[in-house]
Parts: sequence; C-alpha cells; structure tokens
Amino acid sequence: MTEPATSAATVRATERAPEAAPPAEVVGPLIRGLAVLRQLAAAGGSSSVGDLVRATGLARSTVDRTLSTLADLGHVRLEGRRAAALAPRLMELGNACLTAVRVPALLGPLADELADELDESVSLAVPDLDGVRFVHQAGRRRTMSVDFRIGDLLPAEAGAPGALFAAAWTPEDFARWRRRRAADPLGAGFPAVPPEASRAAASFAPRVAEARRLGWSADDQLIERGLVALAMPVRDGRGRVVCAAGVVSHTSRHDVDSLRDVVLPRLRPAVAAMERALARPVERRPREGTPGRGAATRAAKRRLGPDFVESLARGLGVLTAFDTVTATDADGLSLTALAEATGLPRATVRRALITLEHLGYVGSEGGLFRPLPRVLELGYAHLSGLPLSAIAQPHLVSLVERVQDSASLSILAGDDIQYAARVPTVRIMSVDITVGTRFPAHATSMGRVLLAGLAPEERTAHLARMRPVALTRHTVTSRRRLGVLIERAARDGYALVDEELEEGLRSLAVPVRHRGGRVVAAVNVSMHASRRTADEALTDLLPPLREAAARVEADLRVAGRYARIRVA
Repeated sequence: MTEPATSAATVRATERAPEAAPPAEVVGPLIRGLAVLRQLAAAGGSSSVGDLVRATGLARSTVDRTLSTLADLGHVRLEGRRAAALAPRLMELGNACLTAVRVPALLGPLADELADELDESVSLAVPDLDGVRFVHQAGRRRTMSVDFRIGDLLPAEAGAPGALFAAAWTPEDFARWRRRRAADPLGAGFPAVPPEASRAAASFAPRVAEARRLGWSADDQLIERGLVALAMPVRDGRGRVVCAAGVVSHTSRHDVDSLRDVVLPRLRPAVAAMERALARPVERRPREGTPGRGAATRAAKRRLGPDFVESLARGLGVLTAFDTVTATDADGLSLTALAEATGLPRATVRRALITLEHLGYVGSEGGLFRPLPRVLELGYAHLSGLPLSAIAQPHLVSLVERVQDSASLSILAGDDIQYAARVPTVRIMSVDITVGTRFPAHATSMGRVLLAGLAPEERTAHLARMRPVALTRHTVTSRRRLGVLIERAARDGYALVDEELEEGLRSLAVPVRHRGGRVVAAVNVSMHASRRTADEALTDLLPPLREAAARVEADLRVAGRYARIRVA
C-alpha cells in the first residue's frame, strides 16, 4: 500500500509556496525521497533513522526503503541500520543545476581574477525566490576569512545581492516575502546567517529603492557585524539579471565608504566582462546523455527488490540529466531531450518533471525545463565544505575492514608528508600514527608516490634540496637512488617501502588524482613486516588499495566540479 502524495513530507516541501496544491500526477516516492534528503541536509549532513522518521512524518519502512535506494545510488552512506549521512556523489544533483545556470563555468574564472586583483573575497549569487543562493566563491585565506559555501541560502533582506534582485520584484514577490517574514521573523530557515541578520528587514525597502537608482548595493554589517560588502547585478544578452557579483571585506580592512571607493572602479569593468561572456555566442556541441540510466535502475530493482524505489531513482535521474545542458541550452531542455538523455519513457520523465516543478526544483517556460537554484538545498552547502580527508575517510574505513591493516591518506608538506586522515586497525602490535603527524617524504611510500606525482622540474628541485637522513639501516639516502625509485613509482603507479621509516614497518601506497590527473594525495596500507612478505603485500593489498583510491577520486571529481575542496 502506497502512502498518499500529500504526506507530511509534501507539506514541508511546499512551505515556501503554501498556496500550491500537489497535482494529481506527482510521484509520491520522489517527493518522499527529496524530503529525506532535505532533512539530512538540515540535520548537518547526518541523522539517525529514528530522527528522520520523526522529522519527515514518514513510516519507518518508507524511510528504510528510501535510504536503501539513495545508498545504492551513492547519494547517502548508511551507517549500520540506525543512521545515514549524505555522500559526496549527491552533489551531482547540484552540479546539474550549476551547469544549467552557466554562472560558475562562464563567470567563475572572472570572479577569481577580481578576487586576486582586489585581494578580497568575491562571490556570485543567484536569486532563489525571496532568498539569495551562492553559486561561486573566490575566498581569501586569512585568520578572519569571509566565506559562504556554494549552495548557502541568505534571506534577500540580509546582504547586498538581495536588494539588487528585489529591485525587479513584483507586488506578488513582496507579498511572499512579507509572508515569510511573518512566519519566520528571526530567519530560522536560513541557517547560514546569524539571527542578528533579521534586523536587516527594517531597512530593506529603502535599500531596494537605492539599489534600483544606483545600480549597485552595499551591505554595511547587515549579515554579521564586522562584514561589509558591495554588489552589482550581472545581466545576460537580453538584459535579464542572471546573478550578482559581490565583494566582501572585513571592517578591519574597510568601512563601507572605503570599500565603495576601492571596489566600484574595478567591479564595473569586471561585471562588463561577465556580461560579455554571457552574451557571447557559443559553439554548438552534441549533448552527452546517460541513456543507460533506465537500464541501470531496472537492474538495481531486480537486485534489491522492494528495498529499491525505482520511481525515486528515475526522478533523481531526470534531475541529474540537466548536467547534459550546454551553453546553447540556457533556456532549458525539452521533454523529448530529457527522455533521450535518460533513456526513460516520456511519460515517466513528464511525471518526474511535474513533481520537481511542484516542489520548486525545476522551472518551465515555453515547453522548456530548467533546474532552479533550490536544488542546491539538497545538501550541497554541507558537502561542498568537506575537506579531502572527510571525503576519503569512509573509503579508508572500508579498506581497513577488507584488508585488516591500517590505512591512511597524506599530502605533501614541503619535504615531508603530513597525515590528513587515518583509520587504524586494532591489533596488539599496531602502527601508532595520528592525523597531523609528519614524516620525511623520502623514507615513506606515500612520500615517494607524492613526489612521483610532481612535474619533472618540481621533482628535480625537491631532490636537489633534500637532505635524506638515515632513519633505519634500510633507509635510502642516495639522491640518485631515490630519483630512480621515484621514477619507478611514477611508472608503476605505486610505491612499496620496507623498513626505511622504522624497523619492522612495511608500507604500500598509491596516488589519489584530481583534475587533469594531478596527484593531490596518497593512500597507503601499513603493517608489520611479519604480517606479509613484500610480494604478498603487492598481491593482497595493491588491488583493494587501488580500488579505494579510485572511489576517493570518483567522489572528488563530483565534489570538486564547482567547489574548491580543501586538501589540507
């Protein structure tokens, strides 16, 4: 027996559009699945199953089947039968939205250049009903840094971009804003900003009028005391405001007047360049669809049976298919194009689109559909803030469970490696290393893999300045010999080090690569030499070690598509 579409999950899904009744053709499991994802995001990325049941109002069996489906899709990670957490692959939904809006891809590099020029944080934000959603951040690394995460939502009244967007609001838009303010005067629905930001509502109307008159808007400590900002609208070739480009600083560097004097002369030409980028004709390219998705969901249904909710998987597949949008599809995709991209029947895609449009995740005009910024509320902000160590940790846990030896992830820090993540195994004789520990790169398997991943000239420079120290009687200290071993690691794709860091310690490592094949980290398995011979380590450990690294890389590709993933 299926649950009615108008469950508690539906009510929560339409809180920002209370007048909208669900159409008869909505897909109930898709509504319920999105409600579970929203609740996981609202809970900070993880929740017990019991709390999900209470928060969504869904039956325990429904939540269990939903989580089983989301886990099979790679969107959540199950932590036993009692808890679930959002997984980086969920970001493919938000990536589809960011691809479709075009702002990060086309304007992000220009925002990065402006941030470098001004030495201030620069953001790109888009309107999301009566809110402002960040889609790109070019931050500065300071003790007091000014950074929002991609996907964070601000109330329109708090900050500079909201006044710019509200300058084009209709009376109906302002009525919706007033309803939201009345229902949530302290802004509890906007967790990215402190409660004090609610005071900005009092000055919103005059700031909107001033933004309409000046063509730019300032934020004088509205979001948070100590922060000042200035923003300008960015228009497409038809004169429509697509996003706002904002510069954010701290009162220790600027007040709002000095920020205006410094920023406006540089922001204006930057915005003009952004508008030229949006208006520039783009070479038409063929779309790359995912026609096997329909077959994949059917196979998952056969494999998992009632624990796999096929209509939920199909609906999320339709949302992901918007990632096939090219710059020539700025106005959206047709039903036919989406059916071709997913390999699903038109009727199935149509019902999914009706559901997604009802929930505010998809908009339509003239028979074309496009994802809306609200898609980013599905955990994107939380996941985009995860460092590489957090992305890798679950895969290290699985690796340790499989090989029964300790596993770690490290990065190169000068001539050392620094441990960024580690999962020890429980043994009487164990390798006691903690996150943050540093060891000389020349004497470790991860160090040699990381050095092997450098460009040839960088590798040569590292070797030239190294002062290899003998840590055991087995440590290689000859630069020439080290160069040969590092070249071998580059060729073989792994490094095995025997008792060079410590007597009795054997370690095997492989690289973790990011964009363009760049090595950003290394993963290893370490053990006492008595556990396995060197040949046995290669035979037993290299395949699962490479598989674990590949899973980290797959998550990193999705998570790092538009977000900057912190490596250290």
